[in-house]
Amino acid sequence: MFRCAFLILFLALGNELHLSHATEVSVNNTENKLCLYANLMVNFSVTYEGGVNKNETVIFVLPENVTTEGSTCDNTTSTLKLSFGDGHSWAVEFTKQNKTYQVDTIVFSYNLNDSSVFPNSTSKETKSVTVNSIITNVSVDTYYSCKSKDVLTVESVIQTLYDVALQAFVINGSKSDTDTVCSADMTSTTVAPTTAVTSTAAPTSTPTLPSPTTGKYSIAPDVNSTACLMATFGLQISYKQGDKEETINLVPNMTQVGGACRANSSDLMLTSDTITIMFTFINDGKKFHLHALNVTVMPATGAPVVAASTNMSIWAATVGSSYMCNKEQTLNVTDTLTLYTFELRVQPFKVNKGEFATAEDCQDDTTESWLVPIAVGVALTLLVLIVLVAYFIGRKQNQGTGYEHF
Repeated sequence: MFRCAFLILFLALGNELHLSHATEVSVNNTENKLCLYANLMVNFSVTYEGGVNKNETVIFVLPENVTTEGSTCDNTTSTLKLSFGDGHSWAVEFTKQNKTYQVDTIVFSYNLNDSSVFPNSTSKETKSVTVNSIITNVSVDTYYSCKSKDVLTVESVIQTLYDVALQAFVINGSKSDTDTVCSADMTSTTVAPTTAVTSTAAPTSTPTLPSPTTGKYSIAPDVNSTACLMATFGLQISYKQGDKEETINLVPNMTQVGGACRANSSDLMLTSDTITIMFTFINDGKKFHLHALNVTVMPATGAPVVAASTNMSIWAATVGSSYMCNKEQTLNVTDTLTLYTFELRVQPFKVNKGEFATAEDCQDDTTESWLVPIAVGVALTLLVLIVLVAYFIGRKQNQGTGYEHF
């Protein structure tokens, strides 16, 4: 399916683990006092064997609902272990020296026998990867804070951390109000995720760049299969970096296509040198819609700009049909990042023979398509009324003239 994983991801797992808010946990010691605290987002991309000479890539996020069994607190060492799903876990090992503490390693374990996450896996074992962290020199009685992304890659696994708040070796059972800020945040322009998105037919201000080239994108289960997801559109992104507002186009012939198709969710990921964007679609068996949108822009200078929206309900159409919107659409992902689409058509489920099914137009297109017949109908109605009024007036005048003559 996909023979390599992509860097810089913010990803979602379909029906079992959806994009969500941050995972927040508290761990108490044997005296029932707080000793570990975490509020963070972790996203995973895992490539595994899905058949003979065939790799598949799944994408998912650390969910809100986790357990902390196996977490431990000691004077100089602590372990935060978060377990989730069917045999998956994510563990952070802390050590303390004098007045500072650090994260030594992060261990991610994933169960390939969980077919809801790893469909068609040829292996049924639980694998673990260990990566060294860059979280160091955190002052005791402060929490580590980092909104910027930290991408950890080892073997076939990519872990992306951001919007992180961590505190180990908590003093007196109370989380500190003082933070040790990561170096990346000192100059970062990172946009925290939101949980809503708005869509309009036209932007409030015209982007300075010309309209982008329309790209054709598709995903197939393997090289011998036809597409399971198809999309065509032009894409333009406007974002703020400091006091400046920049606009950039996605160039189709310089863009890699990735993603996954599942029964109730599908992902389309587009990656260029400057843009990584993930569209996550879900369906309820009758209708599908765009559920989540995650964007990373890599400016020529400065830190990455990251924006995310979840729990969306736009681009909706009947499963087995395609969604189409020929008008320019504006998606206000956050206050500082806006996405424009042009000549959009997408079908994330039940693609037949690599062709789009009958399209359901967006509201704006549909409204416009009715304007002409409605206008014609109104005009004809007015014309009939004018003729009738003229007729009755003329008849009354003729009757009056007739009586006088008689």
